[in-house]
Amino acid sequence: MTQIIPELKPGQSIELLKELHILTRDGKLNQDTRRKLKQVYHLFQFIEPLLKDLESSGKPYTLADHGAGKSYLGFILYDLFLKNNQLGSVVGIEFREDLIKKSQDLAQRLKFDRMKFHHLTVEDSIHSQELPDEVEIVTALHACDTATDDAIKFALEKKAKYVVIVPCCQAEVASVFRKNKQKTLGQTSLVEMWRHPMHTREFGSHITNVLRCLQLEAHGYQVTVTELIGWEHSMKNELIIAHQKDLPKNYPQKRLESLLDQLHLEELKFRFLD
Repeated sequence: MTQIIPELKPGQSIELLKELHILTRDGKLNQDTRRKLKQVYHLFQFIEPLLKDLESSGKPYTLADHGAGKSYLGFILYDLFLKNNQLGSVVGIEFREDLIKKSQDLAQRLKFDRMKFHHLTVEDSIHSQELPDEVEIVTALHACDTATDDAIKFALEKKAKYVVIVPCCQAEVASVFRKNKQKTLGQTSLVEMWRHPMHTREFGSHITNVLRCLQLEAHGYQVTVTELIGWEHSMKNELIIAHQKDLPKNYPQKRLESLLDQLHLEELKFRFLD
């Protein structure tokens, strides 16, 4: 007889929850896994309205999970929403072939027929014939450092209606701050924002996400930034949700350019500007 666990939503895959270590091997919840489950539901609450909006169009749509890793997010979204609807499909994009193979095997076992996985680099994913020319929603959960920027680039190229990202381990901006610190000390008092090593890391991380938001706004997106309570107990819990509304682009574009100049990050214009 199947054990009834009140915290689970009706129809959830027990096998999937075990694979994701949300249920223990014997199918139970302990204090730690119960907390994980709450985090999963919290993340789903942010994305479900976007999926409902896409579903309401009556047209097929694709969710691309970029830098998918073990595809936790794609599997959860499919299990909680897409498997009970017929229009949406999920594609997982990941450059580690072993993870792609494991995800393919799990999707096959669970009969998640509208989940596909592709062993592709960033550039390949943009131009690959295996993927549609347009993708309606792009997600990236804890894609490390510039992998989040890769997901944004993919979303812009694919004209995504929605972009949902949880950035992680931003290091590139901080490395430029460190490299140019001595040169900029006498030029601006702003350098005090990142003069100490700990501030370099933390301010660099913060500015990275500010630049990403401006980049999305400079392409007509309405951007919302909020907290995502820890996923897998991570401290990296900033959630950025962007909705393409074709908003005015000139002002955020100028602010983005100005910020890069003022912070002496000109060498990163290739990343954040077209």
